[in-house]
Amino acid sequence: MTANKACIIPTIQYKNAKTAIEWLCAAFGFEKHLVVQGEGNTIIHAQLTYRNSMIMLSSENNNEYGKLVKAPNSLNGMNTQAPYIIVEKIDEHYKNAVAKGAKILLEIKDQEYGGRVYTCKDIEDHIWNFGSYNPWN
Repeated sequence: MTANKACIIPTIQYKNAKTAIEWLCAAFGFEKHLVVQGEGNTIIHAQLTYRNSMIMLSSENNNEYGKLVKAPNSLNGMNTQAPYIIVEKIDEHYKNAVAKGAKILLEIKDQEYGGRVYTCKDIEDHIWNFGSYNPWN
């Protein structure tokens, strides 16, 4: 990432961030960049990468920021945002996510504007969109 380009990094909270990190790596292909353990079985801060992108996550907590953001299963499954991640081998990615237990909300399909996309929930009901369409191309 060059200094003159902006970078957007979604931040997410999980009730069990430690388990979520392992699942996100196995199901979606993220890699651990940094994981900061907290007391008990909590994660204070974690950074997971996917190619040249990153998400940050932590265990749900009641600190100043934690009072603003909660995991979907703390909000009756409601989501207010759903990241879109560009993947090269979308069909392989989809099959792996299904095999690891992702709950498919919208089946993989071709889009009118190009590429293939699917939408799923992870193990704590966060909604994710994965697709081969790259709007920068």
